[in-house]
Amino acid sequence: MTGEHPIGDIDASRIDEDLVRSLIAEQFPAWVDLPVRGVPYGGNDHRMFRLGGALSVRLPSAPGYVPQVAKEQRWLPHLSRSLPLPIPTLHGIGRPSRAFPGPWSIYGWIEGDPAAVVEIDDTREFAADLAAFLVALRAVDAADGPAPGLHSGYRGGPLAHYHDETVAIVDRVSGRERDLAEGIWRDALAAAFDGPPVWVHGDMSINNLLVRDGRLGAVVDFGCSAVGDPACDTVIVWTFFDGPAAAVFRRDLAVDDGTWARGRGWALWKALLMIDSPHRAHVSEARRVLDRLFEGA
Repeated sequence: MTGEHPIGDIDASRIDEDLVRSLIAEQFPAWVDLPVRGVPYGGNDHRMFRLGGALSVRLPSAPGYVPQVAKEQRWLPHLSRSLPLPIPTLHGIGRPSRAFPGPWSIYGWIEGDPAAVVEIDDTREFAADLAAFLVALRAVDAADGPAPGLHSGYRGGPLAHYHDETVAIVDRVSGRERDLAEGIWRDALAAAFDGPPVWVHGDMSINNLLVRDGRLGAVVDFGCSAVGDPACDTVIVWTFFDGPAAAVFRRDLAVDDGTWARGRGWALWKALLMIDSPHRAHVSEARRVLDRLFEGA
């Protein structure tokens, strides 16, 4: 409930430590003396701040991410009871106010660094641990869980949602690569999902996998989670794992060929989007993913 403060007023440029301090003072006065600090890799869709030593504050950075807030608040406690690794634990529900016109959350702080920026001791062990986590996530009771939609970026839903966009951008590669891309996309669309809907994380990025003592220590950011097709959670086999680690992940994830075909489609769509990015790092990453996809096409 937003009262007189419309969600559309969210201004990402105003989300800073001073704003968080004012929100804590306004709504959680028992924690007003705790220091507030910005954190490295604090997120894009949502901004993260550390509150004292044991808590964190998470705020949506734009109106489109607001539906994810209530979803996480509602479902993370349900998921955490059945998962083998830590996920965010809810400690407080922030309400929209004059200071910030959207809902927000206070979670427990989870120690660790994103896999994107730290060394992993054994990538095969890491792959096995992540596969075990996703298998456990698929097994969580999905009754009444959120169906795919705008809140999840349609993760968990049919790839056909992105068909027109993919057709429009496939010419970002040319020649033989375009033929391969079109073949991957056709195969992905043809491999229709007909299994029972299951929980999916929706954003299997190495930025959302926390490493502690060289091992996978936690999984965060369930903003794109939903109940549906698990194919979107396979993309990390092309974006991160390679060689023996990829083989371990494929073996332990234990999904059928159709799921892998749809997963290739998800990876292709995202890489085609990124290949035309103004950011050199994004282009480099997209090129690497496309090379892997085309090698296995």
